[in-house]
Amino acid sequence: MKWIRERDALIAQTMAFVQSVTGKKDDFHPPEIPTAAPDVPVGTVTVETIETRQVVPPPSPLVIPPARTSGDFRSEMQARIANFRKHQERFEREREKYCAATLTKLRAAIRDASPRPPAQK
Repeated sequence: MKWIRERDALIAQTMAFVQSVTGKKDDFHPPEIPTAAPDVPVGTVTVETIETRQVVPPPSPLVIPPARTSGDFRSEMQARIANFRKHQERFEREREKYCAATLTKLRAAIRDASPRPPAQK
């Protein structure tokens, strides 16, 4: 299976890179690449290592914003609730307007409807 060989080669290449960057050797031994059938050519994988090392500064400490005071939280919640109520009231007005317009059209259609044609026997 070709994908298994490619996976194993990628793992070996990744571990070699990690070891070259960190400078330490792990107890990890890359999996051996199984030999393929005679009719399937096996490619060789070359692993290049980085000779120069870069010094990486330690990460800066995480900055946590100050906690909200209860008054701030309360005012934010009140503002959100007021906004939600306005939104719902607008929907209510639009529904009422649509319902009234639909009923007006329906009543006009009933009032202006021509009488039914006589039933044929």
